[in-house]
Amino acid sequence: QVQLVESGGGLVNYGGSLRLSCAASGRLSEIVAMGWYRQVPGQERELVASIRETGDTHYSEAVKGRFIITRGNAWSTVDLQMNSLEPEDTAVYYCHADAWRSDYVAYWGQGTQVTVSS
Repeated sequence: QVQLVESGGGLVNYGGSLRLSCAASGRLSEIVAMGWYRQVPGQERELVASIRETGDTHYSEAVKGRFIITRGNAWSTVDLQMNSLEPEDTAVYYCHADAWRSDYVAYWGQGTQVTVSS
């Protein structure tokens, strides 16, 4: 099992910055990738950014150039630096981990609210 706990959400003005952190614990050696998703009520959860064990990163077109995903040693933490925030970034942000245990297993955090005021 892997446990994920997010922190760092809150209210920020248009153009401001926030940094989300995800603390991972448990069977960290099984993790092969981690990322951040977001969800707005009534819409599907969407991938925002991800990082693989190779260090390769992926960003959605909506956040490319504004958000940066980084990870700590041995998958202990994964952070999302969010800059130039827009009201459209308002959502609940979820930390996600993909682990390999003879098959892929997905883990989710409880989510943290990010609200960008205009």
